[in-house]
Amino acid sequence: MENSQIAAVFDEIGDILEILGENAFRIRSYHNAARTVGDLPDRIEDLVGAGKDLTELPGIGESMAEKIRDILKSGTCPTLEDLRKRLPPHLTDLLMVKGLGPKRAKILYEKAGIKSLDELKAAAEAGKIRGIEGMGEKTEQNILKGLVTLAATAGRIGIKQAAELVATISKHLDGTKAIRRFQVTGSFRRRRETIGDLDFLVEAVDRAAAAKAILAYESVEDTIASGAEKVSVQLASGVQVDFRFVEAAEFGAAEMYFTGSKAHNITLRKRAQKEDLKLNEYGLFRGEKRLAGKTEEEVFKALGLAWIPPELREDRGEIEAAEKGTLPKLIERSDIKGDLHVHTDATDGAGTIEEMVAAAQARGYQYLAITDHSKAVTVAHGLNDAQMRRHADRIRECAAGLKKFTLLAGVEVDILKDGRLDLDEKVLAGLDWVCASVHSYFEQPEDVMTSRMVAAIKSGVVHCIGHPFARLIGKRDPIRFDAEKVFAACKEQGVCLEINSWPDRLDLPDVYCKRAREIGLTMVISTDSHKTADLDLMEYGVWVARRGWLEKADVLNTLSAAAIEKRIKRT
Repeated sequence: MENSQIAAVFDEIGDILEILGENAFRIRSYHNAARTVGDLPDRIEDLVGAGKDLTELPGIGESMAEKIRDILKSGTCPTLEDLRKRLPPHLTDLLMVKGLGPKRAKILYEKAGIKSLDELKAAAEAGKIRGIEGMGEKTEQNILKGLVTLAATAGRIGIKQAAELVATISKHLDGTKAIRRFQVTGSFRRRRETIGDLDFLVEAVDRAAAAKAILAYESVEDTIASGAEKVSVQLASGVQVDFRFVEAAEFGAAEMYFTGSKAHNITLRKRAQKEDLKLNEYGLFRGEKRLAGKTEEEVFKALGLAWIPPELREDRGEIEAAEKGTLPKLIERSDIKGDLHVHTDATDGAGTIEEMVAAAQARGYQYLAITDHSKAVTVAHGLNDAQMRRHADRIRECAAGLKKFTLLAGVEVDILKDGRLDLDEKVLAGLDWVCASVHSYFEQPEDVMTSRMVAAIKSGVVHCIGHPFARLIGKRDPIRFDAEKVFAACKEQGVCLEINSWPDRLDLPDVYCKRAREIGLTMVISTDSHKTADLDLMEYGVWVARRGWLEKADVLNTLSAAAIEKRIKRT
């Protein structure tokens, strides 16, 4: 049982309670528990197995801890099963559509009898939503857009959930004596932001014994296929995992074949064919003779290419670069020296300034920027001008007591609908780090949004544009703006672009990272942390950067504390 599955149970309980109009405190307690469990760096099942007292976790009392133990045993808990009986089976699916909260879902059910996504789509397409009190034509159109966005990621999971599954599967395979080695491949190895299924290559000492051990993995819910060549299973989470058995002599060729995108593999095969060679998952052949296959490196070398990092294997020029010896030396997680987007309990964070600093120090960072929200984000209790001044003073008081660690007084300031910034520019000019973000009016036309962002960039007080496309993967589409114009303004003003590591965002997307690098822009990889554990999300931003061809020199927060203070200081 993965953390994400346990969190989903708590979220569903909270959603049903809200639809039923139950006590707000009780609703919030379940959603808070879901966040706690979902954000844990360790599997909660392992913590329970090790005898960890779950009540030591934030928001987890004895009642929640007991429910967690129930979920680990059965995949559900009595509270959820009892609540499910009070609603149609698929009504909570409506909440996956952006803009449809529990209150609206309840209205749609009570007023129009809508109790599933299919019924919602049919009603919206027939123009029946706009007639419901409080829901006009705009709501109807937003529902249709939300359904399209949801459909685009149907059957896929996010990279964080996939990484958790890979870690637990790998742990199981590591403990299997019949398996000599294994490698995860496919879109996960390329670090795509969403994953359809998981693919493992397995070199076995004994294939029958290895297959038996794979099927004994505790999360296997259904066996799709099991044979001498492949084992396919469906996990309790609904994810399909394929385990392909390969021999040592073909392992590297199989890694290449099952890792590269379709377009990448086609280009490689065409290259082989020009030399009268045949490339497939078993190796590189001239006639019947295998020239290479044991390792990826030897196959690439036999094709006249440098080894290509998995994240680049998308047919975006990486093969030509490998031939010319111009592949980038991709950024590594260890290159990151600090985090420049962190929230505290001054707005919507859960940790104090001191707690966030201690967590950053524990991760070996040299610096941290505290960037709480400005007043426009009312749901996050954003700060006004006076509050921001006092907060900056508080940050600097804390900074004065630190040794060999730099603490920056910053803000995540809203870019208002007309391009003005949400705080007085004199206040912003007095801060060490200003990250400006769009948090509202997402539907503005492209030209208006472009002008809005350019105006903020040219204010002279902004260091960085936060999560530039303001998207939420599978929930909210990216805002529309002319990237070339916005990037040009950033270049002119020396403004950075953020790669937001939050798994629902991963924004700036990889293709735009590559374009920004070509233009000569500097990026910042930040976590948008709201509690101490969120600082560990940094690796997801690094993965995006690697897919975007970024090197250490392309990212601001690979600099030392002294260098970054010099770089961001206003003249």
